[in-house]
Amino acid sequence: MPSDLAVIGLGLHGLPLAKAAVAAGIPTLGYRTGPEAGSLSPAELRRMLSGGFRHATSPAELGRVRTAVICAQTPRGADGGLDLSQVEGAARTLAARLRPHTTVILESPVPPGTTENVLRPLLEEVSGLRAGRDFHLAYSPSRVDPGNRDFTPANTPKVIGGLTPACTESAAAFYGRLTDKVVRARGLREAETVQVLETNFRHVNIALVNEMAVLCHDLGVDLWDVIRCAETKPFGFHAFRPGPGVGGHAVPQDLTGPAGRTLRMVELAQQVNSQMPRYVVQRAATLLNEHGKSARGARILLLGVTYKPDLADQQSTPAQEVAIRLMELGACVSYHDPHIPSWNVLDRPVPRADALYEAVADADLTILLQQHRTYDLQGLSVKAQLLLDTRGAAPTGAAHRL
Repeated sequence: MPSDLAVIGLGLHGLPLAKAAVAAGIPTLGYRTGPEAGSLSPAELRRMLSGGFRHATSPAELGRVRTAVICAQTPRGADGGLDLSQVEGAARTLAARLRPHTTVILESPVPPGTTENVLRPLLEEVSGLRAGRDFHLAYSPSRVDPGNRDFTPANTPKVIGGLTPACTESAAAFYGRLTDKVVRARGLREAETVQVLETNFRHVNIALVNEMAVLCHDLGVDLWDVIRCAETKPFGFHAFRPGPGVGGHAVPQDLTGPAGRTLRMVELAQQVNSQMPRYVVQRAATLLNEHGKSARGARILLLGVTYKPDLADQQSTPAQEVAIRLMELGACVSYHDPHIPSWNVLDRPVPRADALYEAVADADLTILLQQHRTYDLQGLSVKAQLLLDTRGAAPTGAAHRL
């Protein structure tokens, strides 16, 4: 039974696309490219299956679709750049079954030039077809924001850039079935560079506000009050907030193409953000010392170990490094997270606090790393001997803020 769409890669980028397509009434085929972070609840899976979603049982099924979107993972490689091996593998698998008139779209985060210089040759060599003549080729940056209930694929504009104008229009026609607005880029590289700019914008601005957090602490200034006031400016300012480090799947890119051109601002932002877990541990040790306690042997409870609130995703969470550095100081570390039933650090299980309020009262120091909505910070701050709030979420005066 043919499908309109094949989503190749069912991780962070592919699974939301497949869900959106099924919701729009598009028969969708899902094809896994390897171990992927995406998951569905039984209820979500039932809804998708009843809506026309199928898991591919054979790569041959990829040859019976009108549109194929590659959403393979591109994790950071050993050299610090993006590892394109899953994208290349997905391209080879698709190319062996590629038929004329198919629209092929890449959504994976990649350096500019990848679609034309990596994906296109693989598809053409294996299939014997020519992009722009026999099949359409385009790039569209993924704009997934896990857990965001306000912005969904339906109301988030989709950027499209094709190898040719006809490729752009074919991809735009597909995405027009999913979203209210399609934005046409001038070409492939422009669309790819949109993803680079959006990702780096986040990391650079988080780095700025993280540096402001350190500065404001040294000055005795309440940064959260500064941000509250600054964000009333109706132009020229967008509010970001500090934290214990940057996590998630969006890897900052300081190599913007095959030439390996370095973005100095991004390099610096990475340095600043990577120092935040160490700074949190430094503040924790100082707090304990100010209250007559040593970090060695101190009972320290970490609240929230995911990279984002109200999700179970631990991709690149700064909680890992915070825990490691506290353990290196000799602290007795435990954790609580309503979304994480068990947690390992350095291949060792970290004790989980089941009775939250009792654990907070017993801990020499509690560190809020992630602000899950289930946490009653007013009540927790009353129970805690010491509370270090890295998210500015506790009531003013109820905790030591980052």
